[in-house]
Amino acid sequence: MDVSHASGGAASAVVDAAAIAESWHEPERFTELFHRHYQGVHGYVARRVGPDAADDIAAETFLAAFRQRRRFDPDRGAVRPWLYGIATNLIGLHRRSEIRFYRALARTPAQDVVESHEERAADRVSAASSGGELARALSRLSPGDRDVLLLIALADLTYEEVAQALDLKQGTVASRLNRARRKLRAALGETTPLPTTEESPA
Repeated sequence: MDVSHASGGAASAVVDAAAIAESWHEPERFTELFHRHYQGVHGYVARRVGPDAADDIAAETFLAAFRQRRRFDPDRGAVRPWLYGIATNLIGLHRRSEIRFYRALARTPAQDVVESHEERAADRVSAASSGGELARALSRLSPGDRDVLLLIALADLTYEEVAQALDLKQGTVASRLNRARRKLRAALGETTPLPTTEESPA
């Protein structure tokens, strides 16, 4: 989880937005965002495409954000989901790598599954031994459903933040999440729902 997200909300968002705006004239200010959010973005990417590709995609995320920083509109949301949206779009260019990663996890004995992936993506599923089945089920979701599910499960974004990250309506986020949860429950034979947030869409 991002340090800024863990330490909370509105104040961090204001600081981030100020750093973006000031970086227009003082580009070095952008490094503040890198230091605050890189670890979280890198962890999210690594859990989706594996550690081998994570360094490059996380770096590309911040490079793209820097180049696009004048387009950031604080009235539309915070910097954090904006960064995760960029990362998710870049992951979209590596779909084959993501699917290969999940298929590799599916072939891995449960006790050897990458800890961060299983615990963060499947910690709300009761059977810890279902790591391989979970990875296989994730690989079979549509890209859009998987993006929504994993932004909530791995990045701890709210419905509102996912909507900002993916440029969707909150109702679309909710429907995609519900569809993904149904498919995963069916695949895993689970009655325990996969990740949800404390917020409900407006």
